[in-house]
Amino acid sequence: MPELPDITIYVEALERRIAGHKLLSASIRGPFLLRSLEPVETVCGHIVRQVRRVGKRIVIGFEGDLFLVLHLMIAGRLHWKATAIKTGGRNLLAQFEFDPGFLTLTEAGSRRRASLHVLTNADELAALDPGGLEVLSYSLVEFTRALRRENHTLKRALTDPHLFSGIGNAYSDEILHRAQLSPVALSQKLSDAEVSLLHRACVEVLREWTEKLRKESGGSFPEKVTAFREGMAAHGRYREPCPRCGARIQRIRYASNETNYCPTCQTKGKLLADRALSRLLREDWPKTAEEWEERKQKWGRLPPDPN
Repeated sequence: MPELPDITIYVEALERRIAGHKLLSASIRGPFLLRSLEPVETVCGHIVRQVRRVGKRIVIGFEGDLFLVLHLMIAGRLHWKATAIKTGGRNLLAQFEFDPGFLTLTEAGSRRRASLHVLTNADELAALDPGGLEVLSYSLVEFTRALRRENHTLKRALTDPHLFSGIGNAYSDEILHRAQLSPVALSQKLSDAEVSLLHRACVEVLREWTEKLRKESGGSFPEKVTAFREGMAAHGRYREPCPRCGARIQRIRYASNETNYCPTCQTKGKLLADRALSRLLREDWPKTAEEWEERKQKWGRLPPDPN
Protein backbone atom coordinates (compact mmCIF):
# COMPACT_ATOMS: atom_id res chain seq x y z
CA MET A 1 0.00 0.00 0.00
CA PRO A 2 1.42 3.43 -0.90
CA GLU A 3 2.33 5.22 2.33
CA LEU A 4 3.35 8.75 3.32
CA PRO A 5 6.52 9.00 1.17
CA ASP A 6 4.83 7.48 -1.90
CA ILE A 7 1.65 9.54 -1.51
CA THR A 8 3.70 12.71 -1.04
CA ILE A 9 5.46 12.11 -4.36
CA TYR A 10 2.14 11.40 -6.08
CA VAL A 11 0.73 14.66 -4.67
CA GLU A 12 3.72 16.69 -5.82
CA ALA A 13 3.57 15.16 -9.31
CA LEU A 14 -0.16 15.83 -9.60
CA GLU A 15 0.14 19.38 -8.31
CA ARG A 16 2.66 20.21 -11.03
CA ARG A 17 0.37 18.81 -13.71
CA ILE A 18 -3.21 19.67 -12.76
CA ALA A 19 -3.24 22.59 -10.29
CA GLY A 20 -4.95 25.51 -12.02
CA HIS A 21 -6.34 23.25 -14.73
CA LYS A 22 -9.88 22.12 -15.45
CA LEU A 23 -11.22 18.58 -15.19
CA LEU A 24 -12.87 18.13 -18.58
CA SER A 25 -14.33 14.65 -18.17
CA ALA A 26 -14.20 11.53 -16.03
CA SER A 27 -14.88 7.89 -16.81
CA ILE A 28 -15.43 5.31 -14.04
CA ARG A 29 -14.97 1.72 -15.21
CA GLY A 30 -14.73 -0.06 -11.87
CA PRO A 31 -18.28 -0.72 -10.61
CA PHE A 32 -17.17 -0.73 -6.96
CA LEU A 33 -14.77 2.21 -7.10
CA LEU A 34 -17.15 5.10 -6.38
CA ARG A 35 -18.12 5.01 -2.69
CA SER A 36 -20.14 8.24 -2.48
CA LEU A 37 -23.65 9.08 -3.60
CA GLU A 38 -22.46 12.16 -5.48
CA PRO A 39 -21.65 11.30 -9.14
CA VAL A 40 -18.19 12.02 -10.52
CA GLU A 41 -19.71 14.40 -13.09
CA THR A 42 -20.21 16.84 -10.19
CA VAL A 43 -16.57 17.94 -10.37
CA CYS A 44 -16.26 17.97 -14.16
CA GLY A 45 -15.86 21.45 -15.59
CA HIS A 46 -14.25 22.76 -12.40
CA ILE A 47 -10.68 24.00 -11.90
CA VAL A 48 -8.26 22.26 -9.51
CA ARG A 49 -7.23 24.57 -6.67
CA GLN A 50 -5.10 22.17 -4.61
CA VAL A 51 -3.77 18.64 -4.31
CA ARG A 52 -2.90 17.31 -0.86
CA ARG A 53 -2.60 14.23 1.29
CA VAL A 54 -5.00 13.23 4.06
CA GLY A 55 -3.59 10.12 5.74
CA LYS A 56 -3.05 7.67 2.87
CA ARG A 57 -5.64 9.41 0.70
CA ILE A 58 -4.99 11.80 -2.18
CA VAL A 59 -7.32 14.79 -2.15
CA ILE A 60 -7.89 16.86 -5.30
CA GLY A 61 -9.66 20.07 -4.30
CA PHE A 62 -11.68 22.02 -6.86
CA GLU A 63 -13.20 25.47 -6.92
CA GLY A 64 -16.60 25.59 -5.25
CA ASP A 65 -15.51 23.49 -2.25
CA LEU A 66 -15.61 20.23 -4.25
CA PHE A 67 -13.24 17.31 -3.74
CA LEU A 68 -12.14 14.06 -5.38
CA VAL A 69 -10.67 11.73 -2.76
CA LEU A 70 -8.68 8.68 -3.87
CA HIS A 71 -7.59 5.84 -1.61
CA LEU A 72 -5.28 3.47 -3.49
CA MET A 73 -5.31 0.75 -0.82
CA ILE A 74 -2.85 -2.09 -1.56
CA ALA A 75 -2.74 -2.42 -5.34
CA GLY A 76 -4.12 0.87 -6.68
CA ARG A 77 -1.73 2.97 -8.77
CA LEU A 78 -1.92 6.28 -10.63
CA HIS A 79 -0.56 7.01 -14.09
CA TRP A 80 -0.22 10.15 -16.19
CA LYS A 81 -0.69 9.94 -19.96
CA ALA A 82 -0.59 12.51 -22.74
CA THR A 83 -3.46 10.77 -24.54
CA ALA A 84 -6.47 8.78 -23.42
CA ILE A 85 -6.25 5.03 -22.90
CA LYS A 86 -8.77 3.42 -25.23
CA THR A 87 -8.50 -0.11 -23.83
CA GLY A 88 -6.94 -0.51 -20.43
CA GLY A 89 -7.87 -4.08 -19.62
CA ARG A 90 -9.55 -5.22 -16.43
CA ASN A 91 -7.10 -3.28 -14.24
CA LEU A 92 -8.24 0.15 -15.47
CA LEU A 93 -10.75 1.56 -12.96
CA ALA A 94 -10.99 5.25 -13.87
CA GLN A 95 -9.71 7.91 -16.24
CA PHE A 96 -9.78 11.67 -15.69
CA GLU A 97 -9.22 14.12 -18.54
CA PHE A 98 -7.57 17.42 -17.60
CA ASP A 99 -6.39 20.24 -19.88
CA PRO A 100 -2.77 18.95 -19.99
CA GLY A 101 -3.37 15.20 -20.03
CA PHE A 102 -5.06 12.13 -18.56
CA LEU A 103 -4.86 10.74 -15.04
CA THR A 104 -5.68 7.02 -14.86
CA LEU A 105 -6.26 4.75 -11.90
CA THR A 106 -5.46 1.04 -12.13
CA GLU A 107 -5.65 -1.74 -9.57
CA ALA A 108 -3.89 -5.07 -9.93
CA GLY A 109 -5.40 -8.35 -8.77
CA SER A 110 -8.98 -9.52 -8.46
CA ARG A 111 -9.87 -7.84 -5.16
CA ARG A 112 -11.15 -4.31 -5.71
CA ARG A 113 -10.25 -2.25 -2.64
CA ALA A 114 -9.35 1.15 -4.09
CA SER A 115 -11.99 3.81 -3.49
CA LEU A 116 -13.11 7.17 -4.87
CA HIS A 117 -15.26 9.71 -3.03
CA VAL A 118 -16.82 12.82 -4.55
CA LEU A 119 -17.45 15.35 -1.79
CA THR A 120 -19.26 18.67 -1.89
CA ASN A 121 -17.97 20.40 1.26
CA ALA A 122 -15.07 20.47 3.68
CA ASP A 123 -17.09 18.83 6.48
CA GLU A 124 -17.49 15.69 4.38
CA LEU A 125 -13.72 15.67 3.77
CA ALA A 126 -13.01 16.04 7.50
CA ALA A 127 -15.24 13.04 8.18
CA LEU A 128 -12.94 10.85 6.03
CA ASP A 129 -9.83 11.88 7.97
CA PRO A 130 -9.05 9.25 10.65
CA GLY A 131 -7.26 11.97 12.60
CA GLY A 132 -3.83 10.42 13.07
CA LEU A 133 -0.90 12.60 14.10
CA GLU A 134 1.28 13.96 11.30
CA VAL A 135 4.62 12.79 12.72
CA LEU A 136 6.72 15.18 10.64
CA SER A 137 4.80 18.20 11.91
CA TYR A 138 4.53 17.56 15.64
CA SER A 139 6.86 17.51 18.61
CA LEU A 140 8.14 14.63 20.71
CA VAL A 141 5.68 15.58 23.46
CA GLU A 142 2.71 15.28 21.10
CA PHE A 143 4.11 12.06 19.61
CA THR A 144 4.47 10.57 23.11
CA ARG A 145 0.92 11.53 24.01
CA ALA A 146 -0.46 9.83 20.88
CA LEU A 147 1.70 6.71 21.30
CA ARG A 148 0.71 6.17 24.93
CA ARG A 149 -2.96 6.90 24.41
CA GLU A 150 -3.61 3.14 24.19
CA ASN A 151 -1.49 0.11 25.04
CA HIS A 152 -0.80 -1.61 21.71
CA THR A 153 2.18 -3.33 20.16
CA LEU A 154 4.43 -0.83 18.41
CA LYS A 155 3.64 -2.36 15.02
CA ARG A 156 -0.08 -1.88 15.57
CA ALA A 157 0.32 1.60 17.05
CA LEU A 158 2.44 2.93 14.17
CA THR A 159 0.05 1.57 11.55
CA ASP A 160 -3.14 2.75 13.30
CA PRO A 161 -4.41 5.69 11.18
CA HIS A 162 -6.24 7.06 14.23
CA LEU A 163 -2.90 7.45 16.03
CA PHE A 164 -0.41 8.24 13.25
CA SER A 165 -1.04 9.45 9.73
CA GLY A 166 0.33 7.79 6.60
CA ILE A 167 2.44 5.00 8.13
CA GLY A 168 1.76 1.45 6.98
CA ASN A 169 3.29 -2.00 6.91
CA ALA A 170 6.48 -1.18 5.01
CA TYR A 171 7.70 1.97 6.71
CA SER A 172 6.72 0.78 10.18
CA ASP A 173 9.18 -2.10 9.67
CA GLU A 174 11.86 0.39 8.64
CA ILE A 175 11.11 2.71 11.56
CA LEU A 176 11.26 -0.06 14.16
CA HIS A 177 14.48 -1.41 12.69
CA ARG A 178 16.03 2.07 12.79
CA ALA A 179 14.94 2.52 16.42
CA GLN A 180 16.09 -1.04 17.31
CA LEU A 181 12.75 -1.77 18.97
CA SER A 182 10.68 -4.94 18.90
CA PRO A 183 7.48 -4.81 16.82
CA VAL A 184 5.63 -6.52 19.69
CA ALA A 185 6.86 -4.20 22.45
CA LEU A 186 3.91 -2.47 24.13
CA SER A 187 3.56 1.26 23.62
CA GLN A 188 2.82 2.06 27.27
CA LYS A 189 5.80 0.01 28.47
CA LEU A 190 8.44 2.01 26.58
CA SER A 191 10.82 4.21 28.53
CA ASP A 192 11.04 7.91 27.71
CA ALA A 193 14.38 7.25 26.01
CA GLU A 194 12.85 4.52 23.83
CA VAL A 195 9.94 6.78 22.85
CA SER A 196 12.45 9.46 21.88
CA LEU A 197 14.34 6.94 19.73
CA LEU A 198 11.10 5.87 18.05
CA HIS A 199 10.08 9.45 17.34
CA ARG A 200 13.48 10.25 15.84
CA ALA A 201 13.35 7.08 13.72
CA CYS A 202 9.89 8.01 12.39
CA VAL A 203 11.07 11.46 11.32
CA GLU A 204 14.34 10.21 9.82
CA VAL A 205 12.88 7.27 7.90
CA LEU A 206 9.90 9.18 6.47
CA ARG A 207 12.01 12.17 5.45
CA GLU A 208 14.83 10.08 3.99
CA TRP A 209 12.52 7.90 1.90
CA THR A 210 10.47 10.87 0.71
CA GLU A 211 13.67 12.51 -0.51
CA LYS A 212 14.91 9.26 -2.09
CA LEU A 213 11.65 8.82 -4.01
CA ARG A 214 11.66 12.48 -5.02
CA LYS A 215 15.14 12.12 -6.50
CA GLU A 216 14.20 8.80 -8.11
CA SER A 217 11.23 10.31 -9.94
CA GLY A 218 13.28 13.31 -11.04
CA GLY A 219 10.18 15.32 -11.85
CA SER A 220 8.61 12.52 -13.89
CA PHE A 221 5.32 11.00 -12.83
CA PRO A 222 6.08 8.15 -10.35
CA GLU A 223 5.47 4.80 -12.04
CA LYS A 224 7.50 2.47 -9.78
CA VAL A 225 5.42 2.70 -6.62
CA THR A 226 5.97 -0.44 -4.55
CA ALA A 227 6.14 -1.55 -0.92
CA PHE A 228 9.44 -3.36 -1.54
CA ARG A 229 12.35 -1.10 -2.39
CA GLU A 230 16.05 -1.58 -2.87
CA GLY A 231 17.84 -0.16 0.14
CA MET A 232 15.23 -1.04 2.74
CA ALA A 233 16.78 -2.42 5.91
CA ALA A 234 14.08 -4.88 7.02
CA HIS A 235 10.84 -4.78 5.05
CA GLY A 236 10.66 -7.47 2.38
CA ARG A 237 14.13 -8.77 3.32
CA TYR A 238 13.17 -12.07 5.00
CA ARG A 239 16.25 -14.29 5.47
CA GLU A 240 18.54 -11.61 4.02
CA PRO A 241 21.31 -10.16 6.22
CA CYS A 242 20.55 -7.22 8.48
CA PRO A 243 22.57 -4.25 7.17
CA ARG A 244 23.49 -3.32 10.75
CA CYS A 245 24.59 -6.63 12.32
CA GLY A 246 24.45 -9.27 9.57
CA ALA A 247 21.88 -11.49 11.28
CA ARG A 248 19.12 -12.87 9.07
CA ILE A 249 15.94 -10.82 8.94
CA GLN A 250 12.96 -12.76 10.31
CA ARG A 251 9.22 -12.33 9.89
CA ILE A 252 5.83 -12.67 11.53
CA ARG A 253 3.02 -13.46 9.09
CA TYR A 254 -0.63 -12.65 9.68
CA ALA A 255 -3.50 -12.49 7.18
CA SER A 256 -2.09 -10.92 4.00
CA ASN A 257 0.64 -8.96 5.79
CA GLU A 258 3.93 -9.71 7.45
CA THR A 259 6.28 -7.93 9.82
CA ASN A 260 10.01 -8.10 9.15
CA TYR A 261 12.53 -7.55 11.95
CA CYS A 262 16.09 -8.30 13.03
CA PRO A 263 16.19 -10.63 16.07
CA THR A 264 19.65 -9.40 17.07
CA CYS A 265 19.01 -5.66 16.78
CA GLN A 266 15.38 -5.56 17.85
CA THR A 267 14.39 -8.52 20.06
CA LYS A 268 17.59 -9.34 21.96
CA GLY A 269 18.06 -12.56 20.00
CA LYS A 270 14.53 -13.84 20.60
CA LEU A 271 12.66 -15.30 17.63
CA LEU A 272 9.10 -14.01 17.67
CA ALA A 273 6.42 -16.62 17.16
CA ASP A 274 4.95 -16.74 13.68
CA ARG A 275 1.34 -17.77 14.25
CA ALA A 276 1.09 -20.26 11.42
CA LEU A 277 4.45 -21.98 11.93
CA SER A 278 4.32 -21.91 15.73
CA ARG A 279 0.95 -23.68 15.65
CA LEU A 280 2.47 -26.28 13.34
CA LEU A 281 5.65 -26.85 15.37
CA ARG A 282 4.19 -26.32 18.88
CA GLU A 283 6.84 -27.33 21.41
CA ASP A 284 9.46 -27.57 18.65
CA TRP A 285 9.22 -23.84 18.00
CA PRO A 286 12.76 -22.39 18.39
CA LYS A 287 13.34 -19.61 20.90
CA THR A 288 16.24 -17.87 19.10
CA ALA A 289 17.33 -17.20 15.54
CA GLU A 290 20.41 -19.38 16.10
CA GLU A 291 18.24 -22.31 17.18
CA TRP A 292 16.02 -21.71 14.13
CA GLU A 293 19.03 -22.02 11.81
CA GLU A 294 20.14 -25.19 13.63
CA ARG A 295 16.68 -26.73 13.23
CA LYS A 296 16.65 -25.97 9.51
CA GLN A 297 20.04 -27.63 9.09
CA LYS A 298 18.74 -30.66 10.99
CA TRP A 299 15.60 -30.84 8.86
CA GLY A 300 17.61 -30.18 5.71
CA ARG A 301 14.99 -27.63 4.65
CA LEU A 302 12.28 -25.42 6.07
CA PRO A 303 9.33 -27.23 7.65
CA PRO A 304 6.21 -27.44 5.46
CA ASP A 305 4.56 -24.07 5.06
CA PRO A 306 1.06 -24.34 6.57
CA ASN A 307 -0.13 -21.55 4.27
